[in-house]
Amino acid sequence: MTPAAQQTISSETILSGRGLHLGEEATLRLLPAEADSGIVFRRTDLDPELDIPLGLDTLRKQPRRTTFGIGNAEVHTCEHLLSVLHVLGIENLICEIDGPEIPGMDGSALPFLEEIATTGLVDQGSRGRTLNLSTPVAAEEGSASVVALPADHLRVTYTLQYAGDPGFSQTVDLEITEDSFREQIAPARTFVLDSEVKELKARGLGKGATEDNTLLLDAAGQSPHFRLPDEPARHKILDLLGDIYLLRCKFGGHIIAHRSGHGLNADLAARIAEAHVRERELEDVLIKAPHGLEIRDIQKMLPHRYPFLLVDRVLEVDEGQRAVGLKNVSFNEEYFQGHFPGHPVMPGVLQLEALAQLSGVLLLRSSADSNRIAYILGMDDVKFRKTVVPGDQLILEAELKRMRERTAQVQVRATVDGRLVTEATIRFMIVEAG
Repeated sequence: MTPAAQQTISSETILSGRGLHLGEEATLRLLPAEADSGIVFRRTDLDPELDIPLGLDTLRKQPRRTTFGIGNAEVHTCEHLLSVLHVLGIENLICEIDGPEIPGMDGSALPFLEEIATTGLVDQGSRGRTLNLSTPVAAEEGSASVVALPADHLRVTYTLQYAGDPGFSQTVDLEITEDSFREQIAPARTFVLDSEVKELKARGLGKGATEDNTLLLDAAGQSPHFRLPDEPARHKILDLLGDIYLLRCKFGGHIIAHRSGHGLNADLAARIAEAHVRERELEDVLIKAPHGLEIRDIQKMLPHRYPFLLVDRVLEVDEGQRAVGLKNVSFNEEYFQGHFPGHPVMPGVLQLEALAQLSGVLLLRSSADSNRIAYILGMDDVKFRKTVVPGDQLILEAELKRMRERTAQVQVRATVDGRLVTEATIRFMIVEAG
C-alpha cells in the first residue's frame, strides 16, 4: 500500500441525533484540522472544553461500542464514524460534540460517508501514514479470534456465528476499497438478537435503539428489513474497520475474524502496533549495528551444521555484554513431523539450544582466543511461558552475566511478537577446540 498525502475535510459539516446506547441527543461538528494533528474528539459541553485524541492510550473498553476518554470525560460509540475516516484516509479531523456519544443516525456508517462526501477532501501535502504487515499478528478470547496476515491491500474475511436452536452463521469476504465500502459495508446497520434485548436494557444500553437504526434478528439471524445479504456480518466488518483505525493510519493486510467484537479488535490493533514498533527497532539494529552476523559468519564461529544450527542470523553483538539473534520457525523443520503430528510445537529444549548457540557466539566473540568452543555445564531457572509454532519468529537475546577464564554464565530469553516464551540462565565451560 503506497502512502498518499494526508487528508482532512474541506469545510465544516454537522450531524445531529441520539446516541445508540446512552440515548442522549448530541450535535457532532466535523472540522478541518492541520496536517499531523490526528483525529481529535472535542467535548464542547464541558467547562473547560476537553480534547480526547484518537489512540490506543485513550481507548476505554466498553461493551458493544468503542469509547475514548481522558479522566471522567468520554466519547462513546465512535466506530461507525471511524470506519469512514479509515477507508477514506482522513488522518486529521476535529470532531466537536456536545454530549457523551456520537449520534447513531440510521445505525450504519452511510450518513457519515454521505455527509463527508458533500464537503470533499483536501490533500495536505504531508506524507500520509500507512502500515503494512510483514508478519502475522493474532488475538483470541474464548471462541472468538482474529488474525491479520501480510497483504499489500486491505481485505477482511468475517464469520459471524451464534450457537443455539437453530443458530446461524454468516461469512463475508471482501477487499476493502472506497467503492466496495460505500456499496457493501457502509449501509449495514447495527443489530441485536431478540433474545439479547432484555439483557441489553438491564445493562443500561441500547437506549437510543429504534426499528429505524437497529436490526432485530430472530434466532436464525434473520430480519425482514435487511438492506444487504448477510447484513449483520457486513456490519461486523464495518465495526472492525473502525476499530483498526486505532492505529491512526491506513492499514494493509488480510484480516480474518471469527466472532470478534470491539474488545478483541482493539487487542489486534494493539498487537499490530507493537509488532510494527519491533520491526522498526530491528530495522534500526540492522542499519546501525556493524557487528551483525550472517549465516556464513555464524558457521565460522560455531561447529553446528544443518539441521542443528538453530540461529539464522545475529542482529547485534555487543562484545562482552549481549547479543540479539533470530530463528525463523518453519513448518519444514524435521522435528515437526513427530512433535506433534496435527499440532506442531517447537520443542522447548530446541528453543534452549538456539539460545545456547547465540550465547556461544557472544562468548566466542568476547574471547581473545578464537580457537575455543563453549559447552553447556547446566541450566537454571528455566521457564517456558508460551508455545512456539510454525510461522513464529523467535527473537533470541543473550546477556553475559559472568565470565572467567574457563567458565561463563549467560542469561537468555526468547520472545515471539514481543511476548516472552522462554527464559533461563545457562552456565558454560569454555575449552580448546580439537
